[in-house]
Amino acid sequence: MPATTDPQNLSSVFKAYDVRGTVPDQVDEALARSTGTAFVAVTGSRGGRVVVGHDMRPSSPGLARAFSEGAAAAGADVVEIGLASTDELYFASGHLGAPGAMFTASHNPAQYNGIKMCRAHAVPVGADTGLREIRDLVADGSAPTAEQPGSITNEDVLGAYAEHLLALAPVRGRRLKVVVDAGNGMAGHTVPSVLGRLDLELVPMYFELDGTFPNHEANPIDPATMTDLVAKVREVGADVGLAFDGDADRCFLVDERGELVSPSVLTALIAARELAKHPGAVVIHNLITSRAVPEIITEHGGTPVRTRVGHSYIKATMAESGAVFGGEHSGHFYFRDFWRADSGLLAALHALAALAEHAGSLSSLLAEYSRYAASGEVNSTVDDQAEVLERLEKEYVDRPDVTLDHLDGLTVTHPTWWFNVRASNTEPLLRLNAEGEDAATMTQVRDEVLALIRRDA
Repeated sequence: MPATTDPQNLSSVFKAYDVRGTVPDQVDEALARSTGTAFVAVTGSRGGRVVVGHDMRPSSPGLARAFSEGAAAAGADVVEIGLASTDELYFASGHLGAPGAMFTASHNPAQYNGIKMCRAHAVPVGADTGLREIRDLVADGSAPTAEQPGSITNEDVLGAYAEHLLALAPVRGRRLKVVVDAGNGMAGHTVPSVLGRLDLELVPMYFELDGTFPNHEANPIDPATMTDLVAKVREVGADVGLAFDGDADRCFLVDERGELVSPSVLTALIAARELAKHPGAVVIHNLITSRAVPEIITEHGGTPVRTRVGHSYIKATMAESGAVFGGEHSGHFYFRDFWRADSGLLAALHALAALAEHAGSLSSLLAEYSRYAASGEVNSTVDDQAEVLERLEKEYVDRPDVTLDHLDGLTVTHPTWWFNVRASNTEPLLRLNAEGEDAATMTQVRDEVLALIRRDA
């Protein structure tokens, strides 16, 4: 048995939502091949099609091909779409009606790689919806192969993907100057095909596909990775700046002043646009988006529904509720008309469409959607996550005008502030998000909670 398919290694690389680890000690072609065979068994794809894409990491083409070989050995006909963003893979899964696998480690450093998997029509495969079964089949080598293997063919879906996005969010109005930081990730592949069809002035940054990330990490939720984009927006007098993560399924905005735009603000903007098209619809938001998001959804006649953090929870709740849209504070945006999958580029198109129709600046457009002061996510290393969460609950449970819930970690809510603390799935961390009616209130709450979390550090 190869080391990477040892049960101990598999338990560490098969996460809640995907497969993720370092190459080649945790993730290699043997693991990819075995996973491809198991994927066909779990998704019932023998005799049907499976679509496979990969990002620009040096290890991705070989891993993707090994997965394809494993899936074909199990009797599936594999359609390789080659270089792709994760949302392009989701598009292919929906467009072709086939289960899919995307080889990427998203924003992680170059030595990492992994697999995001879905059933036909981009239905997610997570720990409770097939990923654990795939892991177990890989561990014991029991996934069956077929007497007659399937084929492996290639198909280019980039053009169809671009047309689909632009049909969902057409951009009309004044001509915009747009700076895009692709971070040497897959936005360098998709943005030219999509935004290149629009009448706008595009200022590209780091569009060269390079999985070693020579300029900065492809993780725009970290303000440090936004420095170059902020500077360029100010330098060229752009109307807006867009930043994407490594696999381009997340999008972050910078306004014309070079100020970072909260993903909660973008969630509220897109929610208002979708509710204008679908009056009274349900809109999903996770529990660490701004309090402004459910307020704005309600004000626009929609029904807000709160979920846990994580795409599998968002997508499942969207399916149950028929929601038209869902947003997460991490920069993931989900669309009913995109098979309930997340697309950073579709979110960007909504922002561009709204701005092109607006006579003023991006900051003026977004002013009504930004109401409270937020801490952003603050991580703390702790030895015992459960003990610290219990300590926090005891501290706040008897305070006046405070309510507690455990939808995801611990959320403490007060009329003028709230905070959530939840454990990381993969690291010994607690993640704090706090918000207040003003900066002073938020700072006081944030600092008090951090002091309690880090008391024994």
